[in-house]
Amino acid sequence: MAGRACPLCDGPGGTLLAASPQLRVIRAAETGFPAFYRVVWTQHVAEFSALTSAERQACMEAVACVERALLDHLPAALAPTKINLAALGNMVPHLHWHVIARHDWDSHFPAPVWAAPVRPAPADRLA
Repeated sequence: MAGRACPLCDGPGGTLLAASPQLRVIRAAETGFPAFYRVVWTQHVAEFSALTSAERQACMEAVACVERALLDHLPAALAPTKINLAALGNMVPHLHWHVIARHDWDSHFPAPVWAAPVRPAPADRLA
């Protein structure tokens, strides 16, 4: 990034779960969201369209694998109401996909995780 450090170039961006030369999967420490993951492209590019067709396919396969893992392997108490997928890049213009298990009890549901909360976070579910 011109003149600025990129947090996704400078470090993993969370707890590293898997990595390849093209991308890594991390678990993000996002308060109130116990199943918040990111697929981070290794090369510093801002837009998905900057990837080749094969790279786009590899990236989306990784996103789909994380989504499927959340659906198949989260414990019953964290079974998601919905999985949210998002690639924004407004705050960190480094290509990454958010893969977030959402719950009808989370503090922001049904709004996006970046919106204002609509209720307090349920401490008993997040312990």
